[in-house]
Amino acid sequence: MAFVFPAFIFVFAFMIYPLITSFYYSFTKYNYAYDDHPVYCGIANYLDAFKDKTFLLTIKNTFTFASMYFVLVIATGFFIALLLFYFKGRSGTFRTMIFLPTVVPISLAAILFNWIFAEHFGLLNYFIGSVLGLPGLTRGWLTNRTSAMLAVIVVTIWNTLGFQTILFLSGIQSVPSDILEAAKIDGAGAFQTIFRIILPSLRETFVITGIWAILTGLKVFVQPSVMTGGAPGNSTRVMYMHIYDTAFVNYNMGYASALGFILSAIILCFSLLTMKMNKGKEE
Repeated sequence: MAFVFPAFIFVFAFMIYPLITSFYYSFTKYNYAYDDHPVYCGIANYLDAFKDKTFLLTIKNTFTFASMYFVLVIATGFFIALLLFYFKGRSGTFRTMIFLPTVVPISLAAILFNWIFAEHFGLLNYFIGSVLGLPGLTRGWLTNRTSAMLAVIVVTIWNTLGFQTILFLSGIQSVPSDILEAAKIDGAGAFQTIFRIILPSLRETFVITGIWAILTGLKVFVQPSVMTGGAPGNSTRVMYMHIYDTAFVNYNMGYASALGFILSAIILCFSLLTMKMNKGKEE
């Protein structure tokens, strides 16, 4: 107990106590810059959340980001894992190249891509306009409603693709080699092997990578905060940004706590879905 006690103090001070306190604040009206103490208001904050047009917009933006990120990172990660599996000769170098962005802090990656996507001096517009000779396709990637969210998704995929690829590659390598050899002897082509042997064997891998991708999408915060600040016109403003601004810019801790628990409930639903799907797989 003596050895565990310091760790318990740390967990209690920075996890348990803030969680309990914020849950209590979610049922109060409390602006900590002006109010002396929180005032109980019941579930008013939760009801106000679904009348808050900005919060509803952030929910839409967050799910748009999460769904697009989910499809792209899963498809790309699986495709690259297949390439690494079939072309084993120099796969070690390519594995390092693909996984390397994962160790780059996401805030640093966002700053780096700000330079790439810059309208007047960015590398992307320079490549499109000067190298390819297509100046009509250049644009302000981070100031356009359509392209701003796509730019944030690109940064997130670049930063997390290596992790997804390694998971898929591990799953593919776990397929028994004798089954693959038997399929090859029987005349199965590459596509038949992929769709009839590899894909059915990766059900659990798809569950893990898929839910991880969804949760990563729902918890996005740093990328849009650094790259766009939610602009243009709140088109890249996500739930975490709205919660942060409500709590630490507008000082409305009661309402922000309620928003935080709504987001936590959404994440919890996907976590329970993960456990249910894994349990179904085991059964």
